Amino acid sequence: MRVILHTGKGGVGKTTMALATALGAARHGHRVFVLSTDAAHSVGDALGRPIGSSPVEVAQGVVAQEVGVLDELDRAWSEIQEWLRELLHDETDEMVAEELLVFPGMEELISLRAVREVEATGDFDVCVVDCAPTGATLRMLRFPDALRIFMESFFDIERRGVRILRPLLDKVSAGRLLPREEFFDAFERLYGEVEDVRQILLDNQRTSARLVVNPARVVVDEARRSFAYLSLYGVATDAVLVNRVLPEQAAGGYFAQWAKREQEELAEIEHCFPEVPLLRAPLYPNELVGAPAIAELAREVYGDRDPAEVFTTDRPIRLRKQGSKTVLEILLRGVSKEEVDVVVAGEDLHVQVRDAQRRIALPASLVGCPVDTARFSGDVLQVVFSP
Repeated sequence: MRVILHTGKGGVGKTTMALATALGAARHGHRVFVLSTDAAHSVGDALGRPIGSSPVEVAQGVVAQEVGVLDELDRAWSEIQEWLRELLHDETDEMVAEELLVFPGMEELISLRAVREVEATGDFDVCVVDCAPTGATLRMLRFPDALRIFMESFFDIERRGVRILRPLLDKVSAGRLLPREEFFDAFERLYGEVEDVRQILLDNQRTSARLVVNPARVVVDEARRSFAYLSLYGVATDAVLVNRVLPEQAAGGYFAQWAKREQEELAEIEHCFPEVPLLRAPLYPNELVGAPAIAELAREVYGDRDPAEVFTTDRPIRLRKQGSKTVLEILLRGVSKEEVDVVVAGEDLHVQVRDAQRRIALPASLVGCPVDTARFSGDVLQVVFSP
């Protein structure tokens, strides 16, 4: 199943562009699922009809769903919730306890499971994900790595410790403070599901991101950072969707200065993403609401191209040989060497870009090999390992 993530700064028209991709793909014969992972869902608003937490057909060949965290918790997190409710029962009332159970990262966790569940049905060729704004999207991509670190480093220790302590605490009626075995079973199962999604996201043959931008400086700057972060987490950006471009016929008179500034930003976008297709959508005189209007937008953006196509095959993380040495390359466009820190720790390469950090598992052939150099070549971070 093809997976296309749509992300961008809030307010750039990300949801409308995601729907345009979905409707355009359906026009080319694909069975498409639109998944909204944004807590402030707006898919229903864009389509002019209610869309809830259950899948609903919104056009021929297109099914949409807004992931509801609270609706999914009881199904995916029930054993874990049960222990947390019991732990909080004497401290607070039921309503407050329910709110406390939705801790930071929960929305991203549920969103990751939803992608896996769409694929598991076998009913769809394409999953178009309307992601939350950039910051939340990066948390979603970061979550599998963080969960993997916890499972590998702490999970078994915690489980064994609880098994030792439970008989002692049960004698003093404090057993409820420790999670039961079902808690650990549920957490392990959840980890397996998230790990499955991580494999989907890292498969550049079928998963890519599309950055939605407006020709405005603050938006372009954030898109540049987002491109680097997506690359760091192993997700390729195969297109930049430039939305709300002022039409040429409206570029004179009162709007002359606006049009001039837009042209400067469009040139900057082309400079920032030279090898990525830039697809444009004009600023329409009226707000686009409803499937027919958004289908017209799809034709404007994609023309005769199939939106489900992988527009670029450039991999964000790759290995290549350089004589007897091995070079690990990470595409970090728009990042300076002062913003990057690289450390090898055991079997992993730790890469930090600004406030984002990724632990990249090294192949067995590189474990124990010293790092010769770490340098930038254009927009590519090259970490050279000696044999």
